[in-house]
Amino acid sequence: MASSTADSSSIDPSLRTVNYALMPGGESDDVDVQSEEMLVNMGPQHPSTHGVLRVVLRTDGEMVLQAVAHLGYLHRCKEKIGENLPYYQFIGYTDRLDYLSAMNNNLAWAATVEKLAEIEVPPRAEFIRVIAAELNRIASHLISFGAYGMDMGAFSPFLYALREREYILDLFEQLCGARLTLSYINVGGVTWDLPPEFLEKLTEFLDYFSPKIDEYNQLLSFNHIFVKRAANIGVVSKELAIAYALSGPMIRGSGIPLDLRRDRPYSIYSKLEFDVAVGSGMKGTLGDCWDRHWVKMLEMKESVKILRQCIAQMPGGNYRAKLPRVMKVKPGEIYAEYENPRGQLGFFIESQGGPIPYRVKIRGPSFVNLACLGELCKNVLLADVPAIIGSIDVVMGEVDR
Repeated sequence: MASSTADSSSIDPSLRTVNYALMPGGESDDVDVQSEEMLVNMGPQHPSTHGVLRVVLRTDGEMVLQAVAHLGYLHRCKEKIGENLPYYQFIGYTDRLDYLSAMNNNLAWAATVEKLAEIEVPPRAEFIRVIAAELNRIASHLISFGAYGMDMGAFSPFLYALREREYILDLFEQLCGARLTLSYINVGGVTWDLPPEFLEKLTEFLDYFSPKIDEYNQLLSFNHIFVKRAANIGVVSKELAIAYALSGPMIRGSGIPLDLRRDRPYSIYSKLEFDVAVGSGMKGTLGDCWDRHWVKMLEMKESVKILRQCIAQMPGGNYRAKLPRVMKVKPGEIYAEYENPRGQLGFFIESQGGPIPYRVKIRGPSFVNLACLGELCKNVLLADVPAIIGSIDVVMGEVDR
């Protein structure tokens, strides 16, 4: 912790006034007391920063006057690495962006390369991809739900979330042999076909998991203490959400139904029926921390609907397009975005011909969403900062890259 004396002229004078009831002569008077501001380092190792995020807080007592995020503690040169590897080899590095959503990252990179190289993916591969992506969306939201409960002082929800997430990781292990960094969705399709009886096991999981979401809501979402901690805190207005180009649950929590799966359909999403979850100000102000949490709870139900449709419509055929051993992409450039659990993940690729891209640029949703932290943490209580950071739900691998 570091502290320094700073100019306190920006503080509301009423916050610096102490009322002494007993004064000499028995009279009451107001005495203006000059307080001292303090700079507090929250992180980079802190249980409420969700990774190696450092937030410097300018405080006056329990009031936070300013919050500045300091990044770069997990920078690993992802874009430069992408400019030195063949297209299909970069898949393993996309796993390490948002490491809670590896399947979604794989899909975004593979689909962007396929658009640039004009590769047609078999229908069966597209259905398998959506199954993998929506399962990963549920797994990601489970971690968000459980970790957010811990940010508020509730430990039990995290254990519930990990219990259900284990079922999903077991399914991933059957798909590709890995549980976290998966590299399953690749350019042209998927690495392996569905294992025997996979769809039956997936159906069993969905039957088990669907009623659990209502259980989570009773446990945490509608808990009186949780509502008090999250409602009317960290309000993101529609204007602020648009100004900062927010996406995912951040913008949908403010009542804006922006979802690329519906608005700019990719893969097979145009063939599926699902609703876009948005905040409504049910427990407080539209766009507050509670609304952003609620959007994720609703999205898990929608992912279950999508998965059931994929199981019912699963076609036969190949699970991967036939590609040359050395894939060369014609000169050109492309930028494409896809709906990840935390928002819109975009890739810009420039090709000058050959098997390796000339330029790679990544638009990480966590990085963009984190930009509004300073706006949300002005003149709030110190105890509200973990609630605000937790509702933004950043993954630092995607922020720093």
